[in-house]
Formats: sequence, C-alpha cells, structure tokens
Amino acid sequence: MKTNNIITARVSCVQKNQFTLLPCGEDKTVNSDVELLGKLKGKFYNLGLEPPVVGDYVKVITNEYGDALIDEVLPRTTVFKRPNRSGHAEAFVKNLLEETIVANFDYVFIVTSLNQNYNENRIARFVSITLQTGAKPVVVLSKADLCDEVDLKVEITKAICDKADVIAISSLTGFGIENLKPYLQKDKTIALVGSSGVGKSTLLNTLNGDDLMKVNHIRDSDGKGRHTTTYRQLVKLDCGVWIMDTPGLREIGVLDMEEGIDETFSDVVSLFDQCKFNDCSHTNEPGCAVLAALADGSLSEERWATYQQLHQENEWGKAKMMQIARFTREYQKNRYRGWDL
Repeated sequence: MKTNNIITARVSCVQKNQFTLLPCGEDKTVNSDVELLGKLKGKFYNLGLEPPVVGDYVKVITNEYGDALIDEVLPRTTVFKRPNRSGHAEAFVKNLLEETIVANFDYVFIVTSLNQNYNENRIARFVSITLQTGAKPVVVLSKADLCDEVDLKVEITKAICDKADVIAISSLTGFGIENLKPYLQKDKTIALVGSSGVGKSTLLNTLNGDDLMKVNHIRDSDGKGRHTTTYRQLVKLDCGVWIMDTPGLREIGVLDMEEGIDETFSDVVSLFDQCKFNDCSHTNEPGCAVLAALADGSLSEERWATYQQLHQENEWGKAKMMQIARFTREYQKNRYRGWDL
C-alpha cells in the first residue's frame, strides 16, 4: 500500500504497542488476506487518548516503508469495559475512567464447563455485563460428557438468566454443536468469555473443523487450567464468523451495570414494587415482598445474595470512577502549570 493513504482497518491483535490491522472496505467488510502492522500516532500519548483494542475499527495512515500509523478510533457499537484501577499499563496518561477490553461484537459466548467450574454467580455476572453492552448473551455449557445431569443444569441456568440462550455442548462427542450454528453467521463477531480450562480453544477447533488454536489440559483435582490464549485476538473461522478469543476474562468487573443486572434479575426487581414501603431496605420491614419470597422459597437465598453482591460491586466501581475523575481534574489542571504556552 502506498504511503499516506488513509484507510479503514480492524484491529485483530494487540501486543504491547504493536497492532495487527486488517484493511476494510467502506462497509467495514474485512479483507482477512492482508495484514498491516501499526503503531499509534503521538497524539494518543500526548493527549492521553484511549488506545484501540481488539475488534476496533480505526482510521490508518499507510506507509509502504514501515508501520502504518493509527490516527483515529471509530465509534464502537458494543464494548466490554472494567474500572481502571491503576492507570494504563503501557504508560498512557492515567486519565481513563474505564478501560475497554474488546469492542464491536454481536454475540457473547459465556463458556462454563459442567465440572467444578460451573458457578451460578459467575454466569449471572457475565450475563448482566453482556446485556448492558447490547450484545446477545449465549451461555455455552461445555464438557456435557462429564455431567450426568445435563438437562437439569440447563434448566437451572435458564432460571438464573432468562434473557440468555443456554446451550449444552460437548466438543469431544459433538453433542449440541449443531445448536450453535445459528450464531455462526458470516461477518458477525462472537466474543468468548470464561475461565481458563473451560474448553474455549477446543470449542473453536470443533467449530472450525481443524486445529485453529492450541489446547492445554486441565487439572483433574480442581477442574482448573492454564490460559491457552495469552493475548486477545480476532480470528476468522472457515464459515466466515469472527471470534474474539480471550485469555479468560475473569478480570472484568461490574461497572455502571444497573440495567444489565436488573434485566438479569427481573424476577427480583419485580418484587420491589410489591413492598409495603417505597424505601424498603428488604431487611426487616413489615410487608416486604422480598422477605416474603425468601420465606416461602419462591426466591432462593443464593439468588438474592448474588443480586446484592453484583449491586455492591457496581457501587464500588462507580465510587472508583469518581475517585479517578477527581484525580484527572487535578492532573489536567496542574499538567501545564509553569509552561510558557
């Protein structure tokens, strides 16, 4: 490509300050046969701009003699974010209230294996976060061949999150794989999330029909595994769907997620309107619908505890955002003090 051409590209991989870019057409259709290496223009560092992440569409200035320059990050449709607890690891100015992890996906496969890894709280967390992004959550219960009560686990999971599709599969036997086909649409993007060792890479290889990703084994003692993928990347399956493979997004936190949490726990939220008092704390007030539901068993203690936990974590995230915002205001106010501008 000639120098100084301005094109659109999609970020397929980020490793430190090096970006792998896939050129796109005007309709953002990716040409996966061509790759460019890119670096950020200086304004990202000088102005403390948020850098692009895997899945982003960016404006790029090409250079036939070296790395392309990323000039602009285009508006995102969906994002996974987390509170920025300690500033950016790559020496960007510490002024980001949130850190984006991946962007521009249509579906989220929340992969949980049907062994010791199965955790209702984790599933509810990821579904809540996904609903807030606007993408469609799909809970994929992997390793069904290791579970004797697959149908029961599917029903329990559906009860946890009625807004998500729930599909049990086994990459080893092929059980349930056909049920994933409706999501494997050409030029759509699927983000994979889940702990290490749940079978994400094995699932990708099964969907693609060959060994696309390296696979590591898990420990039989606790069902845990090492990260097969060590960095986030965007890969294309033979069917034309794009997959965001990630190294186990356990670090995603709940941040400004009231709508997603309330949508996931719509049964719990509906009880609040039935309480006798508008400011009911659901602890010891008479006429509390939540306490009544807990007493008669229509609301489980575990589900109520999960709802409370997610809301508490969400409040922590918002408080952290306010703290960083105060830091940012002071930083920007004092940044150029004493400079002759």
